[in-house]
Amino acid sequence: MEDSPTPRRRSGGRAGAAARRGQAVIDQMPWNPPVNTDRPTEPLGQDGIEAIHDGAMRILEEIGIEFYNEEAIGILREAGCTITGDNVRMGRDFVMEMVAKAPSSFTITPRNPERQITIGGNNLLFGNVSSPPNYWDMEIGQKVPGNRRMCQDLLKLTQYFNCIHFAGGYPVEPVDIHASVRHLDVLFDKLTLTDKAMHAYSLGKERVEDVMEMVRIAGGLSHEEFEAAPRMYTNINSTSPLKHDHPMIDGCLRLARRGQAIVVTPFTLAGAMAPVTMAGAVAQSLAEALCAIALFQYVRPGIPCVIGTFTSNVDMKSGAPAFGTPEYMRSTQMTGQMARFYGLPMRSSGVCAANVPDGQSIWETSNSLWAAVQSGTNMVYHAAGWLEGGLIASPEKFVMDCEILQQIQRYMQPELTATGAEEIALDAIRDVGNSGHFFGIQHTQDRYATAFYQPFLSDWKNYEAWEAAGGIWTAERAHRMFKEIVNNFEAPGIDIAIREELADFVERRKAEGGAPTDF
Repeated sequence: MEDSPTPRRRSGGRAGAAARRGQAVIDQMPWNPPVNTDRPTEPLGQDGIEAIHDGAMRILEEIGIEFYNEEAIGILREAGCTITGDNVRMGRDFVMEMVAKAPSSFTITPRNPERQITIGGNNLLFGNVSSPPNYWDMEIGQKVPGNRRMCQDLLKLTQYFNCIHFAGGYPVEPVDIHASVRHLDVLFDKLTLTDKAMHAYSLGKERVEDVMEMVRIAGGLSHEEFEAAPRMYTNINSTSPLKHDHPMIDGCLRLARRGQAIVVTPFTLAGAMAPVTMAGAVAQSLAEALCAIALFQYVRPGIPCVIGTFTSNVDMKSGAPAFGTPEYMRSTQMTGQMARFYGLPMRSSGVCAANVPDGQSIWETSNSLWAAVQSGTNMVYHAAGWLEGGLIASPEKFVMDCEILQQIQRYMQPELTATGAEEIALDAIRDVGNSGHFFGIQHTQDRYATAFYQPFLSDWKNYEAWEAAGGIWTAERAHRMFKEIVNNFEAPGIDIAIREELADFVERRKAEGGAPTDF
C-alpha cells in the first residue's frame, strides 16, 4: 500500500477546484456549522408523546433509579425524593420543575473563540469518533489496540476537517499509556493538536479536575473567567437498566458546580438493556436521563444540559448490538420529539455495526446521520470514524464519513432552496428556448463553479477512466488522503508560554501519581 496519494485528474470543475485549493490536500467546505432548515420528522402524535412521557415519569415515580453515589443520594434526599438504600424515586412535578431550569440553547467557547459552537435551537454539530479501544487502517490491515500515535493521527483529522465541530473523547484509547496518566497526555495532545471544544471523561475527581484545569490554562483564563461560561463539556451514560454509577455522577457534579456543560446519554439496547419495544426503550432512556438532569439542575439551576439518546436494538440471534437500523432511526426521531417536549438540546450519534470501512459501514452510518438530521439533533457524537459498534476507530472511515457530513452541510445551505428571480431563471430558460443547452449561457457560466456540491472523495469518472487511473476503491482513496493529511498537518497556533504551562502541569500531575485506576 502506497502512503503517498495519487493526484486525480479531471477537467472542468474539478480542475478548477484543484487550482482553488492550492497545496491543500482537499478542497473542503469552510468552517460553518450548519443550521437545520428542515422540519423534523415526528412519528409520534400528541397521544404518543404523552404516553411516552407518562411511561418515563411512572418509571421514576414507581420503580426508581439506583444512584451509586452517596453525595447524589444526600442531595436528592434533601430535595424531597424518596430514598430506599440506593434507590431514588422522584415525582414528576419535581422532575419537570428541575428540567425546566435547563437552558434550551447555550454556547461552548474553546481556546480559539472562532471555534465557538452553539448547542440548541436548529444548530447541527458533528464530533469525532470517541472511545474505541481498537484501531484499524488499510496499512495495518487488522484490528489492533490503540496507541498514542494513532490517537494523535485521529486528532489531526479532527482538527483538519471543518465539518468536525467539537473534539469528543479520545478518538481511540491509547492503551500504551498507563490509565492513571492517560488523560494528561491525551488532553495535552488534544489541546495542542486541536483548537475545538473539549470533552472530559467523568471518571472520578482527579480526571475531571485535571481536565478543567488544563482547559482553563489553554484558554489563558482566570478561574472566574472559566466558570463564567461553558468552556468544555462531559458526556455520561447511565448503566442501563435504571442505574447511575459513582464516578460519572461525581464528575458531573464537579463540572456543574463550575458552570460546564453536561450531556446525559443512556445506552439502552432494546431487547437486552431495555424493553424490546422501541416506545418502552425510549421511555426508559428518558427516565434515566431526566433524573440525572434534575439532580444537576437542583445543584446549580440553569447549568447547560443536553439529553442524549443511544437507543438501538440487538441482533436477537446473537445478542450483538446493531446500529443504523430502522429501529435506531425511529427511536432517534422519537427522542427528538421528546427533547423538544422537555425543552432540552439533544445529542445522538453517527454509528454502525460494520467491522471495516465497506458498504455496510456507510449505509448504516448514513442512516444514523440522517436520523440525527430528521430528529432535530444538536450534537452528533461519533460522526466520523466509528466501526464495530464502537470497538474500532478507523481513519479511512473518518475520511469517508466526512464526505457524508459535508453533503449534509451543503444540503442545509439556503441557496439550494432559494426562489428569487435569479433562481427561477426565466431569462435563462427563454434564452435556451426549445433547443440548445444550458452549459454555455451566461447564467450557467456565472455560477458553475459553486452551483453544485463538489466531493473530495467520491470519484465521478466513468468505469473506463476509473480503471485506467488504477481502479482505486473508495477506502483506498480515503487511506491515501488520510496519510497526506497527517503527513502535512500543521497544528493550530498556541502561545508558547501556555504550551509550557500545560506541559509543566502534566509533569507535575504525573509525579503526583495521576488518577486512581480502581474503577
